[in-house]
Amino acid sequence: MTVWTVVAFVVGVGALVGGAELMIRGAARIAARFGISSVVIGLTVVAFGTSAPELAVSAQAALDGSGDLAIGNVVGSNVANILLILGAAAVVGGGLFVAQRIVRIDVPLVIGASVLVLVLSLDGGLSRWEGLGLFSLLVVYLVWSVRSARNESAEVATEYEEALDPEVLARTPVWLDLVLVVAGLALLTAGGNLLVRAASDTASELGASDLVIGLTVVAIGTSLPELATSLLAARRGERDLAVGNAVGSNLFNLLAVLGLTAVLADGGLAVSEAARTFDLPIMTAVAVACLPVFFNGYVLKRWEGAVFLAYYAGYLAYLVVDATEHASQDLVRDAAVLFVAPLTLLTLAVVAWRGWQDHRSSATA
Repeated sequence: MTVWTVVAFVVGVGALVGGAELMIRGAARIAARFGISSVVIGLTVVAFGTSAPELAVSAQAALDGSGDLAIGNVVGSNVANILLILGAAAVVGGGLFVAQRIVRIDVPLVIGASVLVLVLSLDGGLSRWEGLGLFSLLVVYLVWSVRSARNESAEVATEYEEALDPEVLARTPVWLDLVLVVAGLALLTAGGNLLVRAASDTASELGASDLVIGLTVVAIGTSLPELATSLLAARRGERDLAVGNAVGSNLFNLLAVLGLTAVLADGGLAVSEAARTFDLPIMTAVAVACLPVFFNGYVLKRWEGAVFLAYYAGYLAYLVVDATEHASQDLVRDAAVLFVAPLTLLTLAVVAWRGWQDHRSSATA
């Protein structure tokens, strides 16, 4: 790996993070000038902004003909958001609280979107029309979220007001807000280009596929802002914030990032056999695993976070072994199929049963 590759990767990640921050600030201020509420800004502008790094990288990869890198970035980011980010935040924060809305609405939506992407990709790719359909579903979700936000409690509205005060946002001159948006988009474009080039060079030098590089190096790089935010929130005791960020980011990655990437790519977005038969099912399984764990008292316990981290380490280990075509790859796969998967299913079943029993007992008390 050359020095240029390392520098390009670091500068690319920095540009993505900085560009997303500038774009969010400028767009939020412009929205506040038109009298849009803080709740709506948080659900739309900020939510889009947090997925901007993934969108910039995947779109650039698709335009460069690296469809595997685009798919790997989204799949790897979604797996990292749950297993790495939530796992680490639960360990650091001594557990995470999960809002009932996330369990009842958002996680099922992520599961449904994951299954939908998997089914649509079975023919070898996502067409432009399918990508447009995915993005249309996100628009429907945002419209519903904005409308339902009006019925949220005063406490929830106050949290948005404190985070995004319209009066404060509207104090800067409009030309500065426009400059922030343009500069943010420019940094996102440049950062995505640098990161894609660095990733492609790394794949060539290591002999790994674009898919593996996207699932690991690129996915973790674009997830660094979410990781830092979630760990900081957990340390400060804001233990419900990390879960919402991770689950919301996954939904945006599936519907917005993959949808728009498929629209931008020439002839749609190709999905390799490896992604269809292993990585997309793993991403879907991770989303499904969240439901019984979150339902168990609406808390992600510290030991469950440690299990998430262990699974992520095992997932990365398998990707490395598979990429290097090591002789032990069949042994690792067999162990996962024969031992890890059944034990995981049994554990999730027990956790779900206990959670349902506790929920039923509290409801009848």
